[in-house]
Amino acid sequence: MPRKPRIHFPGAVYHVMLRGNHGQDVFFDEADRSRFYLLLQEGIERFKYRIHAVCLMSNHVHLALQVHKTPLSRIMQNLSFRYTQYYNRRREKAGHLFQGRYKALLIDADSYLVELVRYIHLNPIRAGMVERPDAYPWSSHRAYLGLENFPWLTTNWIYSQFAQHSDESRKGYEQFVADGLHDGYRPEFHRGSFEGRALGEDRFIEEALARAEEPINGHPSIESIVAAVCSVYQISKSEISSRTRARKISEARALTALLVREAEGVTLVELGKCLNRDLSSLSQAARRVEQRLRKSSCLQGRIKTAKNNIPICQA
Repeated sequence: MPRKPRIHFPGAVYHVMLRGNHGQDVFFDEADRSRFYLLLQEGIERFKYRIHAVCLMSNHVHLALQVHKTPLSRIMQNLSFRYTQYYNRRREKAGHLFQGRYKALLIDADSYLVELVRYIHLNPIRAGMVERPDAYPWSSHRAYLGLENFPWLTTNWIYSQFAQHSDESRKGYEQFVADGLHDGYRPEFHRGSFEGRALGEDRFIEEALARAEEPINGHPSIESIVAAVCSVYQISKSEISSRTRARKISEARALTALLVREAEGVTLVELGKCLNRDLSSLSQAARRVEQRLRKSSCLQGRIKTAKNNIPICQA
């Protein structure tokens, strides 16, 4: 059975969980985590979303993320793709870093956001990594306490739930987190209350579905990716599907394979059927062109142009 589409509307708040492929670590040192923070900040500037809480664990990430007009799928695709590029380039690796599909649960912010932020900030406690949340350096909890400055973090909504004045609201928040120190795993923040897609009462779910104005797929189609690359190389679909080994055509096929490999909701198997190619050859071509990307500014420009030309469905 195909997955249900994510519920999207401007202002929607999600609990996002992004995990390493096969449980592998995705952060190894301060440089890795700092780069992820930088990519978050750049994404906020570009897509106008808000981060209410973040926690970077060794092999996964928790976010309380509120979208503006850009769908969550595009935000997460951009974030995971750019961090994977950084990670692979730094360690001279290739391939997927994150688990195929990130988990995202629509949250009724009025009822659950404050508790979700606390839940995210207490993740290192539940994992037995530290005894106090302020002792963990890679979450937004210390920023809420005024011990660090995250200019890209949205704190005013959470503060407003405790008091009108900053000092009082900060103390209220700190006490609220302390009150939950011994809370355990909260399955509702992972599975939701509606089809694994949302957490909220029936009225919230009904209103959320009504605000999601159109059915949404959350990913580009194979045809749109192929068309975008063909436009960049000024070739036709029949040429990119042909058996020729001409450098221009081969590079276009490889670039298409790389884009499909990094996109959500489409596979190289589908691309193989579209271009009449086997999975192995497309996978190898994607790896080769990914290695060339590091040294070729021309190729980097082409893939950037192709990405900008791919229509992304809302999700």
